[in-house]
Amino acid sequence: MTELGTVAWPPAPIRTERLVLREPEARDRAAFIELHASPEVHTYLGGPRPRDELEREMPEVPERWPGSFVIELDGSMIGQILLRRATGHSRPAATGKADLGYLFLPRAWGFGYAAEACAAALGWLAGVLPGEPVVLTTQTANVGSMRLAAKLGFIEVERFEAYGAEQWLGMWSPVTPSD
Repeated sequence: MTELGTVAWPPAPIRTERLVLREPEARDRAAFIELHASPEVHTYLGGPRPRDELEREMPEVPERWPGSFVIELDGSMIGQILLRRATGHSRPAATGKADLGYLFLPRAWGFGYAAEACAAALGWLAGVLPGEPVVLTTQTANVGSMRLAAKLGFIEVERFEAYGAEQWLGMWSPVTPSD
């Protein structure tokens, strides 16, 4: 994970109509383990990690670094958004750009939380790094993620093969007022 540069971290919690995006806390550890051990969540991400391994290795305050947001609904973690610099990306069009990643617990699927949280995170990034383009990569077989990318305004840059599957790379650019 590479930091986003001069962005002050952590930001104040970001509030949407239903959600709070905030820095991870110790109380989120069990939800992080559930998230990373879930076969459903990791269908298109190479498979889940073993729960016993996660229990041993997960720090008391998981994934606490610049760009890691917990998505909270009614006081409980339902997912995570990651915004990081794509320095080691395999695709030249993505290298060096901000990269959006997200994971949501299956019980939170189908309610529009991912769109609401990702839009808020992109809005925050546009405020702290004006004009910064953002990339997103997903498998084309991941229909939900493809729909979310389109809803958020990501435009296809390319498709490529990786990890034995067709991948989709999209880019989002914040709207900037014209002179």
